[in-house]
Amino acid sequence: MAAWSDNEVPTPSERRSFFRDNDAKSSSRSPSIGSFEIWPSFLVSKTLPHKISDKARDPVIIERRNLVNISKLIVKELIETSIKYGRMLDSDHMPLQHFFIVLEHVLRHGLRPKKGLLGPKKELWDLLQWVEKFTTEAQDITSSVRDLPTVRTQMGRARAWLRLALMQKKLADYLKILIDHRDDVLCDFFEPDALLMSDEAIIIVGLLVGLNVIDCNLCVKEEDLDCQQGVIDFSLYLRSSHHTSVGDSPEEDSDLDNMTTVLDQKNYIEELNRHLNATVANLQAKVESLTTTNALMKEDLAIAKKNIMAITEENAYLKADKKLDTISEKAEEDSSKEKEMAKEIERLKLELEAEKKKSTEVQHELDLQISLKAEMEVAMKLLEKDIHDKQDTIISLRRQLDDIKQINLDMYRKLQECEIELTEKGEMVTRLHNKTMQIGQLLDGLKKCQEKPKPIYKK
Repeated sequence: MAAWSDNEVPTPSERRSFFRDNDAKSSSRSPSIGSFEIWPSFLVSKTLPHKISDKARDPVIIERRNLVNISKLIVKELIETSIKYGRMLDSDHMPLQHFFIVLEHVLRHGLRPKKGLLGPKKELWDLLQWVEKFTTEAQDITSSVRDLPTVRTQMGRARAWLRLALMQKKLADYLKILIDHRDDVLCDFFEPDALLMSDEAIIIVGLLVGLNVIDCNLCVKEEDLDCQQGVIDFSLYLRSSHHTSVGDSPEEDSDLDNMTTVLDQKNYIEELNRHLNATVANLQAKVESLTTTNALMKEDLAIAKKNIMAITEENAYLKADKKLDTISEKAEEDSSKEKEMAKEIERLKLELEAEKKKSTEVQHELDLQISLKAEMEVAMKLLEKDIHDKQDTIISLRRQLDDIKQINLDMYRKLQECEIELTEKGEMVTRLHNKTMQIGQLLDGLKKCQEKPKPIYKK
């Protein structure tokens, strides 16, 4: 069965037939995997008939497409399950384990073997260490992986690095940096037909960008990253969309919508905080550059002052020589030397004026830079104050929201109690009214009895 194109999404029936056809074939070893790891048969190249064109049935191209397609399925399943279960994933989450297994094979696809028996072996960890040379954000996780006491192998360090990069939400950015340096870095580690050397690498980067909405809580110290990774259960990715929709209630949908809204707001605040941190970092870099420029200008000013003092001393020395020459030499020689001395003095005066002008300009530039530095410090303080105010406002709003919720609950509880009490009092009033009616009837009867004339008995 031919591999799907990059823009096509396979249906569940196509997936089942694809996996069934590949399971029926004999399994072999992928060229991108070491001698101790075996990849499932549907990602491995097969021997094809010679009648089909070599380009259309190239095993390496099919293998790359299979890796891209299974990456799409696993990333989609990972995002869906993360949204369903709250987007906070840990090491026990099965789709996340499958994602790291597939990502490892994607990164190791087409990795060059070692040259000769004594040549160095190309490891994935050696490639990942290049990232910190292009961006300073990767230095922290790289140094943390080097200092891990529980990881001993190169492959274990690479796995720990990938997990820390995912928690940092920079995995797609780091992979994009490596792809941008394809000609000067990746060509030394991979074969020309490797996945990272092809155009499909951009698709992998796009898939990894979607994982930035997921929050992961992974403890790399407690995981055994040196041993062989587990086996993928592909039944998780073969279910249809109908099965996923059965059993969902409106209450679960509303809870999911509310959770999605809250998490989207959280991601927006994190993105805003990231932009503010980048702005502060840029301002700090500008302040450092201005400080360096200020120090260089001070050094130039000191050098200019030294030159002025040297020229002044030389001028005094020349004047003394001129007086000695006027006494010892003849009038004609004195006149010629006086002319030369006058020219030299004029030249020195011009140089002195030029140096003074340059010193004035340097001092003016220094004052300007100092004022700019003061303005930058004020701007930084204002930004920090604004950030703190916004954080305090957010905290106070959250507290007010909690207080309002508690007040609403108390008011609702009191309202229920009042309704119950009002109902009881209404029933009591009804009973009292009935009793009043009965007493009134009795009183009326007694009055009628009293008003009847008494009978007269005759003697």
